[in-house]
Amino acid sequence: MSTFFMPKLEPRRDGTWRERWFKIIFKHDTKAGWRFDIILLAVILLSVFVAIIDSVQSIQSEYAVFFYALEWLFTTAFLIEYIARIMVLDKPSRYTLSALGVIDLLSILPVFVSLLFPGTQYLQVVRLLRVLRVFRLLKLYSFMHEANVIVESLTRSSKKILVFMFSVMIVVTIFGSLMYVIEGPEHGYTSIPTGMYWAVVTMSTVGYGDVTPQTPIGQIIASILMLIGYSVIAVPTGIYAAEMVQTMKNYLDKRQCAKCRLTGHLKDAHYCRRCGEKFE
Repeated sequence: MSTFFMPKLEPRRDGTWRERWFKIIFKHDTKAGWRFDIILLAVILLSVFVAIIDSVQSIQSEYAVFFYALEWLFTTAFLIEYIARIMVLDKPSRYTLSALGVIDLLSILPVFVSLLFPGTQYLQVVRLLRVLRVFRLLKLYSFMHEANVIVESLTRSSKKILVFMFSVMIVVTIFGSLMYVIEGPEHGYTSIPTGMYWAVVTMSTVGYGDVTPQTPIGQIIASILMLIGYSVIAVPTGIYAAEMVQTMKNYLDKRQCAKCRLTGHLKDAHYCRRCGEKFE
């Protein structure tokens, strides 16, 4: 899981153009690689801006053909870039299955999907996630360690949260059915699914107010469900927090700084996080 955001990528070492282009596409410590990333970020931001402007009806009606051409131009450029990234790698799956690889693929798909489902081209704004590469440009990839902790904690707690959510769905079904029987269609509860919708809105403490109980018994049931709703928020949070603490412990070791006696450093740390003393 630690490689989900930062996969270890290696070029195809065959002495051809692949090694040279790997440094340009995936590295940032060369002038060519830095320029490539800057141009890529500029094109990403421009494509998102075009998608936003294209959604304005008055502008779209006048420049529809122009925007359509730009959409395909940006998509073609990103498709070529995506293929190039795969071609220069020794093990492409490490990239394609990583978070950045999935985001790169999702940034290409909307225009193609719009051929079957018109309007989905506006989902191009997902390309904005590609700006995450600014961490690499600013040499802030150390923050990705925290992202790895979050993802790993979510994975470790997923089964527990899944069991809890299954229990919540049982409660939603029961209370939704009760409200359908007690309140009935005359008060807006036209079916059990409508009652379940009301139960979800009530448990989540959103309270749209489009469907509300009118009878005293219905209001009592609603009050009980509101109180249950607080646990819906608290329990998953507690489960996730506990797993995050455990995940952080796995990233720490028991080394003690010889100078300030501080413990709890990262396993790959070379210096004390308090005094800066170098570890043996």
